[in-house]
Amino acid sequence: MNELIESRRCFSGVQNRYQHRSTVLDCDMNLSVYIPDIAQSKPLPVVYWLSGLTCTDRNFVEKAGAQRIAAELELIIVAPDTSPRGEHVPDDTSDSLGQGAGFYVNATEEPWENHYQMADYITQELPTWVAENLPASDRRAISGHSMGGHGALTLALKNPELYRSASAFSPIANPCDCPWGEGALSHYLGSDRERWKAWDSSELLAQTPSTLPMRVDIGTADPFFETQLKVKRLEKAAQVHQAPLTVYYHEGYDHSYFFIASFIEQQLRFHAQYL
Repeated sequence: MNELIESRRCFSGVQNRYQHRSTVLDCDMNLSVYIPDIAQSKPLPVVYWLSGLTCTDRNFVEKAGAQRIAAELELIIVAPDTSPRGEHVPDDTSDSLGQGAGFYVNATEEPWENHYQMADYITQELPTWVAENLPASDRRAISGHSMGGHGALTLALKNPELYRSASAFSPIANPCDCPWGEGALSHYLGSDRERWKAWDSSELLAQTPSTLPMRVDIGTADPFFETQLKVKRLEKAAQVHQAPLTVYYHEGYDHSYFFIASFIEQQLRFHAQYL
């Protein structure tokens, strides 16, 4: 199944929503895609956007205001859902676990392992779908917010051959040592904390040299700055091998999409120079 379920004109392009069958996740998945009109005459690079806890594929495309600058820079934006969905998919009442909270890992523990393979979905199945269904080139970047920022940085560091750049807004930068991350990783990956490090961008940066250009934006008034996000640990980890990471601290901004809308142009321009 591959169905266009919604299409709207937007800034010299179309904001589409698709539904397709995911073999990796064993469920139907929705994803939102912005396609500039210029894609009718040439293939365009793709920026993948990963949203945060409790979000769907719609939050970014409806709140961030990214379409105008994406049209100018000739970028396709692909925004997938944040987890597998459906009545047969395991769920949890916690905001940091279950549907809406896939955490962009490949789960190994029951009852999650049969559906929650979000890393393989984002890095393998979704690019194949994009190549088969969209006027896209093979040039890719990845970005995201909060849980999605964690996902963008982690998946880019684990798969540097796939992306030319990576960025994040307010990422969960050290999920091995914060309540959101500990809650999700213990359920999806089990109790062995050493295994969690393979899904932690701070741990990955400290362990392995990286030449991938990375940008992070975070607000100093973010209520989760100290307890959940821990971006300063990511900065420290980048210094170990002199990884090309730049962190921008924005005075007075919080964790909301008002913050993302304020700086999405800067992030897209950052990616455009590598795409």
